[in-house]
Amino acid sequence: MNEKKVVGEKAVEFIKDGMVVGLGTGSTVYYTIIKLGQLVKEGLLIQGIPTSVQTEELAKKVGIPLVHFKEIEQIDVAIDGADEVDTHLNLIKGGGGALLREKIIAKAAKTFIVVATPSKMVETLGAFRLPVEVVPFGAELTEKHIRELGCDPYLRQLEGTPYKTDNGNYIIDCVFSEISEAKRLEEKLNMLPGVVENGLFVGMSDIVISLDQNKDVMLIKR
Repeated sequence: MNEKKVVGEKAVEFIKDGMVVGLGTGSTVYYTIIKLGQLVKEGLLIQGIPTSVQTEELAKKVGIPLVHFKEIEQIDVAIDGADEVDTHLNLIKGGGGALLREKIIAKAAKTFIVVATPSKMVETLGAFRLPVEVVPFGAELTEKHIRELGCDPYLRQLEGTPYKTDNGNYIIDCVFSEISEAKRLEEKLNMLPGVVENGLFVGMSDIVISLDQNKDVMLIKR
């Protein structure tokens, strides 16, 4: 059983003709996008807004029409994955490096749907490193300030050089023992000069699609 495929394709059931759809990034929402491409070929009329260059390329490949922010009034549904989902449906996102664009689109959507395999469901956030997007200028100082919040920060590397996001920024991955006060930490991080955004999505998800112990699809609503 391909859990990612089952969960990712389930989200497509929330998409109707005429919708503007936020298209997430990652290995689970990949199957959502592939399925949407099939349905578009069969006559589904939607417009997509991708959260990353990678997703934009995939959407074009499968034939999903894309639209720019200035051409729309709202996003009806955004579908995205998560690196962790806690019992309050708070998320850690950004393992794929697209957290800023993902958060912009999730915030703009009337309904934000998260697709997550059971391995991503946790009691408390923090086992997964929390990504924080920072501007390159003074990144060493920003990392120092982030460390003072009680974590071990690591500048994300790609082949020996700092990883750069689609926005030209760096990512600092932060190791916390656990994140018990996600909202407070989110606010503290975003108050630091040099921090662009962080991977805590607190109170944003409306529906989480996952699998129960019997591997049946379950919908968890806020």
